[in-house]
Amino acid sequence: MAGSDWTRSLSALDKWESPDYEPSLPVSEKSNPLTRDLDRASANRIVRMLQACDAQMFQEETGGTYQRLLSEQVAETLAEVAKKVEHILKDPRDSLVVLSGCGTSGRMAFLIASAFNRALRDLDRSPVYSYLIAGGDKALLSSQEAPEDDPELGVLSLQKVCEGQKRVLFVGISCGLSAPFVAGQLDFCLQHPEVYTPVLVGFNPPHQARDERIPGCTFTFLGVVRRMQELAERQKAFLVTPAVGPEAVSGSSRMKGGSATKILLEVVMSAAHGAAFARTPVTPRGVLQHMRDYEETLEITYAQREGIGALVEAAGQSLRRGRRVCYLGWGRLAALGLVDASECVPTFGAGPEDVRGFVSGGYRELSNNEGPLGLEFGVALEDFSRLVLPSLDDRDVVLLIYTHCDDVRHVAEWARTVRGKTANLHAAYHQVAGDTAAAGLQDDIDELCSSSLKFTWQPPASGISLQTWELSTKLLLNAVSTGAHVLKGKIYQNHMVDVQVTNSKLYRRATRLLQKLSGYPEPRCEEALLKAVYRVDELTAAITSSDVRAHTHAARSSAEAVPLALVCLLTGRSLLEAETHLERQPTVREAVEACLL
Repeated sequence: MAGSDWTRSLSALDKWESPDYEPSLPVSEKSNPLTRDLDRASANRIVRMLQACDAQMFQEETGGTYQRLLSEQVAETLAEVAKKVEHILKDPRDSLVVLSGCGTSGRMAFLIASAFNRALRDLDRSPVYSYLIAGGDKALLSSQEAPEDDPELGVLSLQKVCEGQKRVLFVGISCGLSAPFVAGQLDFCLQHPEVYTPVLVGFNPPHQARDERIPGCTFTFLGVVRRMQELAERQKAFLVTPAVGPEAVSGSSRMKGGSATKILLEVVMSAAHGAAFARTPVTPRGVLQHMRDYEETLEITYAQREGIGALVEAAGQSLRRGRRVCYLGWGRLAALGLVDASECVPTFGAGPEDVRGFVSGGYRELSNNEGPLGLEFGVALEDFSRLVLPSLDDRDVVLLIYTHCDDVRHVAEWARTVRGKTANLHAAYHQVAGDTAAAGLQDDIDELCSSSLKFTWQPPASGISLQTWELSTKLLLNAVSTGAHVLKGKIYQNHMVDVQVTNSKLYRRATRLLQKLSGYPEPRCEEALLKAVYRVDELTAAITSSDVRAHTHAARSSAEAVPLALVCLLTGRSLLEAETHLERQPTVREAVEACLL
């Protein structure tokens, strides 16, 4: 990192921990001081900012306000949870480990459950892990935000997957301690302690859980947390809620929230598997060392920051031209391309074709609960060949994602096919140091690609650690898609100004953002947001009497509601005038800036 940027990062590193810094917001919703001018950064500087933000995950605990990822208390709690998993692995009869979440949290639940079930099958053992995601398997591939607000749906899905089980370790993941879907499941677990042991994973301190009554329920997320805290004293429930710092893009928990979720749960499951099958006892010290191993992943990944920056620049140019970015993936890394692409629509107001992922082997490789999801959700390389390849040209970016453990010959074949349509072809691959088996094929791929990112890893003590390769790939793809949308003008300062207001969390976030950027009171900002959602200059009684769920339902078909509301607030213009203003500006960011001049 450049000297001036590094000095600035050090000075801003702890600012978010001050009780005076954005005191009304939980950690997961605060803006990160490191990225205050993210919207004005070059591609290379964007990558350096993301590196500094990701490094906050491993910042040592200083005795300040927040518990951190590497704190002894977190390690001790993870060790106790790992022992619960170990007991199930040793005696899996009528037992299950369920991982559940919404959006990115649910996608991480899917990836982790799938990976560790695969490990069990490799040992000729029956799977014990299940995943749940709000909105079902379609939410693995696309934005399905509305089900996050449905606690009853959460309970029904949990009951269905656990039918007939006598012992269930339930892990509910909610980065902001706010998702009603997960709150309903945790509440259900608390009501049935004879079967369920609940674990909550999130990245706000417990007292910052959402204290807003969930529609149709008598409880709040904060109330559920407090009941769990009482049971945690007797190890009847567990809370894993370290702070990892604000996101690079405010509230975008797909980034550090998703990465930290992956780290925590993989550490737990790995420790449990080691104890159950390799006679390696679970200890807090071992858990802590495993988490520190992931820190090296950041160093190895961002050692390629210049190459990542070039890839961000290429992807940004593609999106600015109204074209697309496609990820073609092989093996264990392939699903990460699907996950990253699915998150761009709600985060940046992107079109569904702007960033897409495809997988060698399609749904057979994914092994998701519901299997193939129909033509609308084509994910195989054959779907790419049918839907994208015919219209591909040099304005599009295609990124190949694989390891040298995958079928590199197949990768090379696809590289030649894609290169016949576009020169804007790139590769990102992982290999173990000293492994030259695929060197010749890799040379062929390198010649076909505009750029190649090679991540080389030292052999671990026991086999290849694909978990760290996955995290490295996640960091890379998050950087590419985030940086590309920043360059497209979808971010103002470090805020999602074109976020889709499709659930209660995003509705509240949008209202707070309008308040922060306009300086007007919250009621006026909410009024402006509703006018933009419903496309009316005056709110009717029917609108004002409706609840948030009705508003978020209407917002699904209302593009650019937040930018429209902000322009109206800043300029006093009508909706029609605001729409004209947005149409005349090249980007959303420039439209907002023009209002502030």
